[in-house]
Amino acid sequence: MNPTIIGLTARALLGRRRVLLLLPMPVVLIGLTLLGVTGENEHVTRAEWGPQVFSNLGLAVILPLTALIVGSSVLGLEVDDGTITHLITKPLPRSEIILSKLLVAWLVTTVATALPLAVAAVIAGSGTLAVGLVVGAALGASAYSALFLALSVMTKRPVAVGLVYIVLWENLLVSFVDGARVFSIRRHATAVADAIGDSPLISSTMSLPTALIMASVFVVVGTVGATRRLRSFALTGEAN
Repeated sequence: MNPTIIGLTARALLGRRRVLLLLPMPVVLIGLTLLGVTGENEHVTRAEWGPQVFSNLGLAVILPLTALIVGSSVLGLEVDDGTITHLITKPLPRSEIILSKLLVAWLVTTVATALPLAVAAVIAGSGTLAVGLVVGAALGASAYSALFLALSVMTKRPVAVGLVYIVLWENLLVSFVDGARVFSIRRHATAVADAIGDSPLISSTMSLPTALIMASVFVVVGTVGATRRLRSFALTGEAN
């Protein structure tokens, strides 16, 4: 990895207005958790609203959308505005560029999602769930970041393609086709959070080994695919 690229990417990413899109989602998550805790009664229990907040909102919506915004920006914006030419003319291995960008995307996504999830879990009274959600979010962030980073150099519309994956595959197809769940990063993150958190506030039917293996596959395939694609770029910033 290259410290210079990491620093420049972080400053460029955090200095763009797009990063402001990350702010409302954690606030909504923590706010709903507070409402759930204060509004509990004999008709609305923690075991009922908990999975909706932590799994169906936190890991199914906030995590992938954050990763999509960040992962498609760390390199995709340079491709769009042509400044990628300044980067690929440097005597740097393409793998070093991709890994540096991926690290920034993973760190920003993890902090932006794992921290509010942990805070929400503590508010809900489960420290072990907080740990599980942090680890699960970190794993999911790595897989999502690799996927969306690869899409940013493989297609001119990475956000649209990423939304298709999130909405159609992870939230629709997996509901009807059991085999599709194996390729759902959301399910991988949930499985890890459930295994560590051991809480009724979140549950998963996927085994931990399967989740770890498949998440690793996403990271490796996404990283290798993005590296190979970047190697095909000509000095004009267009693929050969």
